[in-house]
Amino acid sequence: MEKKRRMSREGYESLKRQLDHLINVERVDVAQKLKEARSYGDLSENAEYDEAKNEQAMLEAKIAETQYILDNAEIVEDTGEDLEEIDIGAAITIRKIGTEKSEQWKIVGTNEANFLEHKISDESPIGKAAMKKKIGDIFIVEAPAGEIEYEVLDIAREIQKEA
Repeated sequence: MEKKRRMSREGYESLKRQLDHLINVERVDVAQKLKEARSYGDLSENAEYDEAKNEQAMLEAKIAETQYILDNAEIVEDTGEDLEEIDIGAAITIRKIGTEKSEQWKIVGTNEANFLEHKISDESPIGKAAMKKKIGDIFIVEAPAGEIEYEVLDIAREIQKEA
């Protein structure tokens, strides 16, 4: 049995909206493309029909995968209480040992990760190493260049905007 994929309530709801869009918008669009392509006649030499069938197959695979993720999700609820340790939903401020520069990351489920928004997965090297750590703890991240040590400076609900 596969382990449940942990994600925030926000990530779960976002994935549900994506699934709804795939089923109720994109599936309808692909069906229309197939209908149009069929109207061009001989299907054996119909490139538009072949393309629409391929698009349909990829869409159905994406729908099945998204549904599977939702069916096997473990939602990590935000209790609203102050965070004592790092878990999904935590916004962390960390500092690489030996430097003065700090970094802020929000720990999210795999499907929510977005590097540009400073959201990293709980399964990423930093996310995995930081889990269950507290303010003041030092943790080690295994990187291609070797081990990197980080110190946890802060744990919050949201990334703090810089002044």
